[in-house]
Amino acid sequence: MNAPTPVDEAGPDRIAGPDVVDLGAERRATGIDDYLAGLDARLVGLTPVKQRIDEIAALLLVDRVRTRVGLATGPPTLHMSFTGNPGTGKTTVASAMGEILHRLGYLRSARVVSVTRDDLVGEYIGHTAPKTKDVLQRAAGGVLFIDEAYYLYRPENERDYGQEAIEILLQVMEEQRDDLVVILAGYADRMERFFGSNPGFRSRVAHHIDFPDFDDGELVRIGEMLLADQQYRLSDDARATLFDYVGRRRSQPHFANARSVRNALDRARLRQANRHVTAGTVAVDDLSVIEADDLAVSRVFNDRPDDARESR
Repeated sequence: MNAPTPVDEAGPDRIAGPDVVDLGAERRATGIDDYLAGLDARLVGLTPVKQRIDEIAALLLVDRVRTRVGLATGPPTLHMSFTGNPGTGKTTVASAMGEILHRLGYLRSARVVSVTRDDLVGEYIGHTAPKTKDVLQRAAGGVLFIDEAYYLYRPENERDYGQEAIEILLQVMEEQRDDLVVILAGYADRMERFFGSNPGFRSRVAHHIDFPDFDDGELVRIGEMLLADQQYRLSDDARATLFDYVGRRRSQPHFANARSVRNALDRARLRQANRHVTAGTVAVDDLSVIEADDLAVSRVFNDRPDDARESR
């Protein structure tokens, strides 16, 4: 007598699949590990941010396997909020998200469209809807990154057209969440007020990721990486001076993490170039070296906060 045919206890809608799924093999097939390893090498610090990226990658991988073996699933909501101070890597990670979500099959394209309020909100009646819809059309299938998103909402101005852009965004975020990921970014406190004033956004944003400030050592490492990309390097004394610069600059106005370090090194390169041209002759190797004096003349070392300007 033949044995009875096994019944799938999960229900008639489930397609019987393999008893074991090799998620490691599934992950390797996407090539995501190589990409994330490269991203980890490029992004100094940001441990909690990297952990959340890994979690999102795992979610999408399991979701894809569940779909293939016939388990009930729906498209996960992946709209995000990136909060943190300037220069903490929000734009860089948004660009990486496009690539990650594309590699894992969630988005059609790795394209990331970065905009601000001015790209979405018009200046007169009938101007906002076409602008917003044009941006959404360009971003379709990829990621829309809205920096300083709280500027969309200006309740103090009764004639402001930002609310019209918000309503269009909310509709698309709900109806096309399987074909577009919206990332809203800005300062943490302002974003919290923005979400409080616009509960529709809060209910549609599944992932809130906070970007911590870099510590002094991380900022010096970032500076060295930025210089290496341009075939420059710091002398030992210059490296110590950059540590000193970062510690002083952090306590002064308008500090912007990696952005402030980049600006300081751009100015150091100008001073180095001027120093060599004034000397008239220079060893080839010296063309690639930033010395302590190229940094130490910064106003930051005057210990006067009112002199801490990004232009000097």
